[in-house]
Amino acid sequence: MNRLDELSERLKSALGDRLQRLVIALDEVTVVIKGEDHLSVARTLRDDSGLAFEQMIDLCGVDYSSYGEGAWDGARYAVVLHLLSLTHNWRVRVRSFCADDDLPLVASVTGVWASANGFEREAFDL
Repeated sequence: MNRLDELSERLKSALGDRLQRLVIALDEVTVVIKGEDHLSVARTLRDDSGLAFEQMIDLCGVDYSSYGEGAWDGARYAVVLHLLSLTHNWRVRVRSFCADDDLPLVASVTGVWASANGFEREAFDL
């Protein structure tokens, strides 16, 4: 089993039914979750010793309205986290789709990773 497969199995086990989709592409793992699970998943990713994502590297908001040259038919807005586990030396991308396109919000993760503060403010302002 390679490292990406091992990480994928650990993510599936830890996140359970909160995991909507897991994709391995270009040697990266991306998990997709619902916006309402954003904070609980963040805590799990940090606190589960098999994952131990101690560091948030980046957070951004994404508007999918013109993604795929307009072929996108899912929720319009997402919050994307890039996380690093120093303990296990692996990374994951977490994509949380906002439930409401008119007011695209997810819970703050500054209580999980203090480094999220500035990123969240910038994403909200945009």
